[in-house]
Amino acid sequence: MQRRYFLQTASVMLASASLLSASVQAKTEPTVEVWKTVSCGCCHDWVAHMQANGFHVITHDVSEAEKAAKRASVGIPAQLGSCHTALVKGYALEGHVPASDVRRLLKERPKAAGLTVPGMPIGSPGMDGPAYGGRKDPYATLLVQRDGSSSIFQNH
Repeated sequence: MQRRYFLQTASVMLASASLLSASVQAKTEPTVEVWKTVSCGCCHDWVAHMQANGFHVITHDVSEAEKAAKRASVGIPAQLGSCHTALVKGYALEGHVPASDVRRLLKERPKAAGLTVPGMPIGSPGMDGPAYGGRKDPYATLLVQRDGSSSIFQNH
């Protein structure tokens, strides 16, 4: 009888620990909020890339005008724009920024508006599907300062 009680108690404790661990992990994963158009397939692929790398993602399907307004409101100049705008922990993300660059940004916490990968370079996350045949063009992730200036954050 004591063995049965012990096994039941141990099972409950293990299950509780697993649930607590999952709950703590979910609370610590950064949330990325994305503004994109509904029909953009590469935006969908970038969201999948971020989710696969542990980010919780909330999307907003908006018009091109709303997306441009959002980009401007978070401090990303139009000439550094791409197909979607996102926010994570107070930083703007514009375009196909790799999750590894976002993690570095959140670790280093520079005084900046955020990161951008201008345009839609082939081989960047979301622009790397089978349709591109494995092609990877070189590109840079830029760190955008609050005054709109930028510098290279990471070359890819």
